[in-house]
Amino acid sequence: MTTNYNPSLHRFAFCTACATFCLVIAGGLVTSTGSGLAVPDWPLSYGQVMPPMVGGILYEHGHRMVATLVGLLTAILALWLWRADDRRWVRILGLTALGAVILQGVLGGLTVLYLLPTPISVAHATIAQSFFSLTVVLALVTSRGWREATAEPLPVALRTRLFVLAAACAVFLQLLLGAWMRHSDAGLAIPDFPLSYGRLLPPAGAEGLSWINEQRTQSYDLPPVESSQVWIHFAHRAGALLAGLMVMACGIHTFRAHPGDQRFREPALVMMMLVLVQFLLGALTVWTGKGVQIATAHVATGALLFGTCVFIAARSFHLHALPATEPEFSVSPQPTRT
Repeated sequence: MTTNYNPSLHRFAFCTACATFCLVIAGGLVTSTGSGLAVPDWPLSYGQVMPPMVGGILYEHGHRMVATLVGLLTAILALWLWRADDRRWVRILGLTALGAVILQGVLGGLTVLYLLPTPISVAHATIAQSFFSLTVVLALVTSRGWREATAEPLPVALRTRLFVLAAACAVFLQLLLGAWMRHSDAGLAIPDFPLSYGRLLPPAGAEGLSWINEQRTQSYDLPPVESSQVWIHFAHRAGALLAGLMVMACGIHTFRAHPGDQRFREPALVMMMLVLVQFLLGALTVWTGKGVQIATAHVATGALLFGTCVFIAARSFHLHALPATEPEFSVSPQPTRT
């Protein structure tokens, strides 16, 4: 093992993160095109290693091929970290990534074998986003900047950590809501934006649902929906507003608390730009009736946004230590008696 920066290891970790992002895009294409059951068996595809790549098979089997590549890259990375990195926690992180990609493969298989059950599909999508962020962290911690940096006390360190962790948690919950919405077929449960059937809140109750389905049939040429689908979709919109506010607050704090430190300011700027792009893509997804390219870009941008939040959080814990605090009360020595 060596304590020196290993450029080859860092490049491989970076390539693994890029391949994982491609896997997120491939998975988004599967759901956006409705190709989840284009190949109804697993692990083979129609009993073959390489079926005819036509129609939805192209998206579903292509997704499996990219997933296999990512699994292989992650296994190599975990083994390389175990043999070449002197930090025990990084080696454990590599093994965690390997376990996550194996779990992801199993969940993908169960999704097919059990005909796209919503809980398993949501877990599959959510773990995909988390796994991508894990590969981003592995690429970061193997970089030269990470290995050579030393932690310095900073008065606002605790506040920065709280901001970035809150933003990361809000984005993660939003990704969970988004996956729930996509896999419960609620993507167009509210077909207008920014209002909901022309109102701030969608109509509630049995009469409200009846009115909604009448509007969907007559005005939007869409099939009926259930009340749960409408409110899952609305919860996703409300969550987007909350997550967006948290990200913007985190970005503003970062710019104020770390003036001149490009290690924080640049990713914070990227994070704030991504949340604006994500809002626009969400609106376009509704306005285009879930256009394949737009919906897939919405999924991919969500992964980038979460990965950037985790990236900033990792840096905040590594570069800045909490300042030492003096005890509030001190015990004065007792006078001696003579």
